[in-house]
Amino acid sequence: MTSAVHPDEPALTEVPVTAVLFALSDPVRLQIVQTLSGGHEYACGHLFPDMPKATRSHHLKVLREAGLTTTRREGTSKFVRLRAGEVAERFPGLLDAVLPDPADALPAAPDPAR
Repeated sequence: MTSAVHPDEPALTEVPVTAVLFALSDPVRLQIVQTLSGGHEYACGHLFPDMPKATRSHHLKVLREAGLTTTRREGTSKFVRLRAGEVAERFPGLLDAVLPDPADALPAAPDPAR
C-alpha cells in the first residue's frame, strides 16, 4: 500500500503566525489539537466521530493549511497527526501557551489508529 502526504500541506516556514493563531482561535479546532497533542495519529473518521463529517473535514483542513497537522493517506483512509515538533521549532512556546495543562485535559477522542 502506498501512503502519501496531503498536497495542501504547507512548509511551516511559509506559514505566518497569524494563520496559526486563527486556526487555534476556534474552540473545536483547539480541542482537536489538544487531542492530537498526545502524539498519536488518528484515522480522520475516528477523530470526534459524533461530529458531522463535513464539520470535521472543515476543521481538519483549516488546521492542515495552517501547518499544525499533517494528513497521510493510506489506501482509502486518511490519518492525521499534530506537527508538534515542527510547530515548536518554528513558533517556540506557542502550543504550550494555548494547550491546557495535561492535568486539566478533557477526555481524549476514541482510540487512535494503529
